[in-house]
Order: sequence, then structure tokens, then C-alpha cells
Amino acid sequence: MKISTLQVLAAAWMSVLSGVVAAQNGLPFQWPHGAQAAVSLAYDDALDSQLDIAIPALDRAGLKGSFYLQLSNPAVDKRMAAWRAAARNGHELGNHSLFHQCSRRAPGHEWVQPQRDLDTTSVAQMQDQVMLGNTMLYAIDGKRERTYTVPCGDTLAAGADYLKAVAPAFVAIKVGGEAVTPSMATLNPSAVGVYAPEGLSGQQLIAIVQQAAAKGTMVNFTFHGVGGDYLTTSAAAHEELLQYLAANRQRYWTDTFLNIMTYVKTQRGDH
Repeated sequence: MKISTLQVLAAAWMSVLSGVVAAQNGLPFQWPHGAQAAVSLAYDDALDSQLDIAIPALDRAGLKGSFYLQLSNPAVDKRMAAWRAAARNGHELGNHSLFHQCSRRAPGHEWVQPQRDLDTTSVAQMQDQVMLGNTMLYAIDGKRERTYTVPCGDTLAAGADYLKAVAPAFVAIKVGGEAVTPSMATLNPSAVGVYAPEGLSGQQLIAIVQQAAAKGTMVNFTFHGVGGDYLTTSAAAHEELLQYLAANRQRYWTDTFLNIMTYVKTQRGDH
């Protein structure tokens, strides 16, 4: 029997509608292929250990990650070919701003350089640099759809929330918060919580993933160094997590943050 284009569109619309109705009625969120939860493996700052250790480990496990490039990091310039290869292989290159602007007055932020202090950077200045970041990323991977991770989780530029100015340019934005999303129905795509693990064992990371499965939601990890650099997760712990996810593909949908959030917004009927 020949299936018409109209029938295909009608089926797609019914799938979206069923997701919206389920969310409104408090029913479990429907992940692809019957998965219990989604897992986003993200990596911030464009660090050498991500290219040397994390990406090869992801590739061996057949999993895709999201790499948020601080575009002023020398590892972007010096290793451009490697970042382009990662993008060609299905990994996401995300925006992490040009200069990693953070609040210098925040506790423990003495390392923030004065010229990169978010407290003295205006909303218009942050908007300019984040938009330029998208242009630079387009020059690297040729893609237009993008997600953003807020440096340090700091959202106030000179005292005003700058995310409202940049949100229209992104499918989703990650801010500070908890690893496991409490509810897919109430999730704000422009303020998705993330967790930056440091020094956790593979079993501790896996336990967080299992919490997401129990809730039927998603887990967002933001790693920095893997087996090196700073805010480090050991290569062994990272590998143990990846092997667990690879062995449980039916239970966990592990994909780029861009793909996950595109799916979430479609299922919910977000506009």
C-alpha cells in the first residue's frame, strides 16, 4: 500500500500531540525507543584532555558528546582540525562564549581576569560576543543550530540577566543547577540545570544516571578535564560511565544536548 505525504505528516503530528497530552496529564515523558531517560554528556572549555581522552573514549563506546568551546582557548586555534573532525563524527560543538566571562565577586572566583569580569560587562557586550561565538562555530563546523552553556552559571552582566538577550539564538541553554531534571513538563529550555562532577568514581556517576531513570527524565553532566587539566574526572571513572551507558542503550538514550533538546521541544509542542 502506498503511503501518502499527508499520511506521513498526520502520523508525525499525532506523535507530537500525544507527547503534549502526556505531559499535560502528568504521564511519563516518552523517550525514543522506549528509553527510561536521556543522558547528555557535555564537556566545557575546549580542553586538550577532551580531545586526547574523552573523544576517543566516546568514539570507542559509540556515544556522542557535546563540547562547549571557549573560543579564546588556544586549544581551539592550535587543534582546529581535531575539533572539526569531532563535529564531522557527530559530536556537538556548543557555544561557551568567547572569553568565559564570569562574576569576579562570586566566592572562589579570584581567578577571573578583570577584563573578563561579568560584573563589569554589559548585556549588550555579552550579546555581541555570544553571537560572534555562533559565527565562529559556524566557520568551524558549518552548522547553524546551536546550544549554549553559561560560563560558571553566572547570568548577570553588570547586574542584569543577559540570557534573555541571547536565548532566541539557541535551541536550549544550560545554567547551573542539579544533574537530574525534576520534570520534563516544567523544564525551561533556556535554563536547563547541569552538574559539573569532579573526582567522582564511575559508580557515583552511574548512580546519578540511575536517578534519572527512576524519574523518567534526563541527566546533564558537564565535565571539564578528563584524565587531566582541571576539575578533573579520572579517565577510568569516565570510561566506566561510558561502558555502562553503552551496555544499557535500551534504557538510556545518550545523545548530544542539541539532539535531546530538539526532541524534547518537539514532543512538548514548544514554539
